[in-house]
Amino acid sequence: MTEAPKFAFASATLALGGKTILQNITFDIAAGDFVCIIGASGCGKTTALRLAAGLYQPTTGEVRLDSHPMTAPRPDVAIVFQDYGKALLPWRTATGNISLAMEAGGVPKAERGDRIAELLTLVGLSGQGEKYPGEMSGGMQQRLQIARCLAQNPSVLLMDEPFGALDAMTRQGLQDEVLELVARSGTTVIFVTHDLEEAIYLGDRVIGLLPHPGRVGIDVPVRLSRPRDQLTTREDPEFLRLRRELFDFIKGSEA
Repeated sequence: MTEAPKFAFASATLALGGKTILQNITFDIAAGDFVCIIGASGCGKTTALRLAAGLYQPTTGEVRLDSHPMTAPRPDVAIVFQDYGKALLPWRTATGNISLAMEAGGVPKAERGDRIAELLTLVGLSGQGEKYPGEMSGGMQQRLQIARCLAQNPSVLLMDEPFGALDAMTRQGLQDEVLELVARSGTTVIFVTHDLEEAIYLGDRVIGLLPHPGRVGIDVPVRLSRPRDQLTTREDPEFLRLRRELFDFIKGSEA
């Protein structure tokens, strides 16, 4: 018997303000997969992620999680936003920001401390619990946002260009940290990015959307061994072949 997909977009079409944004989006995601979504600006990448989060409902078709329609946000689906500055509460410490997710989940106060300390260590922020977001670098703030999401114990992690505003070295460090966290937890990830190399480096699979309206134009598996390495993986001939294939797709979609 074939196992049901973790996520399923089934002919999902979304119209907003009389304009079709996404059209007939259809693909499945298996449990534990890391799927990256790419595409030219305006193709609907972030909108597709919002459908996955239950923040939008399709005009026609369905988005299903564990075979159930996503009709509203769920506590087992966490979202990491690109703009960490707006996602974090500036008047709460790092500990307080992580605690927020636990408060929403009804975790008793007496049970939060050890879990918060564990999460801070997990994302490389050990000893930083009493700092406020404004006292942290961009990379630290994004780590904190990821820790807060992990406090929900999500089965699905949705990430919307989470490293787009960071410098190259910080970005690569966080890429590796996310891969390690996901490998350890078995979380299913949908990751939106405009960076083709990032998509190949992180993903088990890359889905490319065509614009106006957004629709699936390419869906390619990434058969690169894990764990991945910032130098050797990017020098692999298969990595270079995939980069060219996706580059040609983006250029063609913009024509």
